[in-house]
Amino acid sequence: MHDASAALLAGRPVDTATWSSFWDELSADTLDPGEPASLLAALDLDTVAPETLTDLVRSLHARRTGPVRPFPGAVNVVGTGGGASTFNVSTAAAFVAAALGARVVKTGSRAYSSKYGSIDLLVRLGIPLTKSYDETAESLDRHGVAFAGYFVYPVELTVLARRIMPQPMRPYGRVLNTLGPFLPALPGTRQLTGLSNPGLLPLARRLATAVDDRDIWLCTNDVGADELISFADNAVDRGPGMPALQLGRDGLGTVGGTLTDLAPVADPARVVGHFLDVVSGRAGEVATQTVALNAAALAIAAGQETEWRPAMAAAVKAMRRGLVRDLVETVRAAGPAPAPARAQLARSGVR
Repeated sequence: MHDASAALLAGRPVDTATWSSFWDELSADTLDPGEPASLLAALDLDTVAPETLTDLVRSLHARRTGPVRPFPGAVNVVGTGGGASTFNVSTAAAFVAAALGARVVKTGSRAYSSKYGSIDLLVRLGIPLTKSYDETAESLDRHGVAFAGYFVYPVELTVLARRIMPQPMRPYGRVLNTLGPFLPALPGTRQLTGLSNPGLLPLARRLATAVDDRDIWLCTNDVGADELISFADNAVDRGPGMPALQLGRDGLGTVGGTLTDLAPVADPARVVGHFLDVVSGRAGEVATQTVALNAAALAIAAGQETEWRPAMAAAVKAMRRGLVRDLVETVRAAGPAPAPARAQLARSGVR
C-alpha cells in the first residue's frame, strides 16, 4: 500500500512529496490493483485534513510540464457543482460577458448532481471544446469566449480514471468537483468560482493558495447554488487583503424569485431551445437578472466594467437586443469573429 493511501486510512495528513510519489507510481502502473479507487474513496471532504487536499492540488501543479500559454486579461468561470439544481447559468453568463467585450474562458465538466453540466450543454449546442492553448487563444481572439478542453487539467486525472476502469468516476464527483476548479493551468487569468456550500469557503480559500497562475474570486450565497443568484444574498471573496463584496437584492435593484425560476428543463429535446431563450432574455425576469449578475461579475473581474448595476443593465440590454444570441450562433457555426455584433453593441449605447 502506498504511503498516501496508508496515511489517509489512518487519518494522517499527506504532504506534497508523498502525493508526488503517488502520482509517479500511478503513472508507472505499480500501485496495487484497486488502490487508486480506494484512495479516491478515502478523500472525504468532511474528514480529510484541508492541508492534505491543498498539498494534493499543489503537487499536481508542480508536475505540469510543457509550454502553457497565458491569457492576459481573461477570466475563467467554473463552479464546484452540487447544491441547488439550476440551468447552465455560468455558460450563459460567459457568452453575455463576451458580448460586453470581456475575454472569457469557460472550464467545466459533465453533470454530477445536475441534469446537464456545461460540457453536456456544449455537446448539444455543437460547440467543441478547444484542444490546446493555441486553439483557446484563437477562439478568444475570434469570439471573446473559449471553452477549454481537458488539456488544461493535469494528465494524472486521466491516468487515474483509466486505472479505476471499469468503475466510473461519478461516485467521487463531490471531491473531484470541489478540487476541479483549482486544477487547470490557466495563467494570466482571473477566475470566478461559485461554491454551492458556503461551508466550503475556508477549504476553497486554502486550495486557492496552491494556485499561483491566477487570482481566484469565490462566490457564495444563502440559497445553496454555485453561482450568483439575483434574489439571494451573495458574497464574493476576492482573496487575501481584499474585503468581500456583499451583493444583496436591494443593492442590485433586482426582483424576487425562487430556485424554480432557475430550474433546468426536464426534456432533453428542449435544452438547446431553453438556453437560447435564456441568452435572449426570454426565459423570465429572474433568469435574465441572474445571468446578468453573473455576466457582470465576469466583466468586472476581467476589468471590462467597474460598477455592478450598470454592468447588469448592459448585460440585460445585450441579451434582449439579440447580441448574445448572435454570438452563440456565431460560435456554433465557427464563423467569422463577432466584430459586427460588438460594433452594434457600441452603436446601441450598451456599455
